[in-house]
Amino acid sequence: MTYEFMQQYWWFLISLLGALLVFLMFVQGANSMIFNLSGDETERKMLVNSTGRKWEFTFTTLVTFGGAFFASFPLFYSTSFGGAYWLWMVILFSFVLQAVSYEFQNKLGNIFGPRLFQWFLVINGILGPLLLGGAVATFFNGSNFIIEKTNIINSAQPVISRWANASNGLDALLDVWNLVFGLAVLFLARILGTLYIINNVADEQIRSRARKRLLYNTVAFLILFLAFFVRTLFKDGYAFDPDKGVVVMESNKYLHNLLEMPLVLVILLIGVVLLLYAIYKTVRQNDYIKGIWPGGVGVVMAVLALLLCAGWNNTAYYPSNVDLQSSLTLANSCSSEFTLRTMTYVSFLIPFVLAYIVKAWHAIDKKKIDREEMATDDHAY
Repeated sequence: MTYEFMQQYWWFLISLLGALLVFLMFVQGANSMIFNLSGDETERKMLVNSTGRKWEFTFTTLVTFGGAFFASFPLFYSTSFGGAYWLWMVILFSFVLQAVSYEFQNKLGNIFGPRLFQWFLVINGILGPLLLGGAVATFFNGSNFIIEKTNIINSAQPVISRWANASNGLDALLDVWNLVFGLAVLFLARILGTLYIINNVADEQIRSRARKRLLYNTVAFLILFLAFFVRTLFKDGYAFDPDKGVVVMESNKYLHNLLEMPLVLVILLIGVVLLLYAIYKTVRQNDYIKGIWPGGVGVVMAVLALLLCAGWNNTAYYPSNVDLQSSLTLANSCSSEFTLRTMTYVSFLIPFVLAYIVKAWHAIDKKKIDREEMATDDHAY
């Protein structure tokens, strides 16, 4: 295992975690539609309990994603999480709202009533995917930061990365294409949310409403995603010249990446086909409730391919719009060879962790959520 191979390997793992995180945001997608999919308090309780049994998976994956980035590419972590901290603070605050909402909406002594906390879930359901999508879009559109590694010897302020303005990351929301991708991720989360609710909640009224919402959200997602995707393929991209050690602009860089990495292109196409198949079959067949599985696998594959396209093939995965040579690549932002090698050995335990997650998920989902359970379960949210 060479140093370069381990850099590529860890970007693959980071991309896989990011793809799994997008899939698990079906929790946020379903929560954003609590009041659209329910007709009374019992139905809202069913929806909240359905997502409430999975929200820890999403939050844990988000934390693991950040931790893995910190360990494998610490310069990105210090630049983005440290420089664009207002953007990440808003994202994390929305997830804190989610955790508080689940735990306190039906607690004794709640003077606000459950509805306020359900609205908190809606807020997280909208802000979480929207802002995370906007943050990921900066991998293709760039951010406003400067890297000065010589500052490490400055005893007064040994900070090598800083944001170029006072917005500390909120300026990402001023780029319309970041917002377009953020909205696309939001509607994708809502698609996954409806597919999950159809599978997990045994109530025909809720399933009927979810199928209608599935169609509307799919149309919005396709318009937004295709606009972003086509524009990204044909825009100038950020290429890294390994011989000269510099970042240069290259026309149609991301299109070239897909063409030069045919396996990544195949993964992307298969992912898109699986998602569209899940949506089509769920809308067309009222008795089909398993769309979350082909749809979920499709989303993981498609997002994985997009993130690989952003970092592999000598591409600056976190470009700077202020100073092009400050852009981060796999080579100039990764941990030491010893650290990556040690982490690589530890990563071999990942299949055992995934097996535990699958077993836990299966145990939670043995019985579909229905009205009877909401009336008799004292531990329901």
